[in-house]
Order: sequence, then C-alpha cells, then structure tokens
Amino acid sequence: MRNNIRVERAKMRISQEELADAVKATRQSIHLIENGKSEPKLRLALKISKFFALKIEDVFEYE
Repeated sequence: MRNNIRVERAKMRISQEELADAVKATRQSIHLIENGKSEPKLRLALKISKFFALKIEDVFEYE
C-alpha cells in the first residue's frame, strides 16, 4: 500500500511525532506506515485522512 503521508506532513510542516500525537498513535507507527513497512488499521487510516482533511483514497493507494 502506497501513501502520501510524507507529502502531506511536508505541506503542513509537521513532524511524525506531531502527526502521531494528533491521531493518538506512536511515532514509530507513523514512521513504519509512511515508509511502507506496515499497513495501518482502518481506524488509524481514517484518523490520518481526517487529520489532513482528505479522503482516505487521497492519502492511501492500494497497489
């Protein structure tokens, strides 16, 4: 699964830690998801999408 988390974080100028705090996750989880090492559970994917005010399919792309 590909994602645009890094791009969206850069647009907002926030760190992985700040995103993690906002969506109630760990920085390590955000790091793993962002780098394609792990896939988020649906609830976390929805929280991340909502945080960026985007549709889930605008943040995550199933390959």
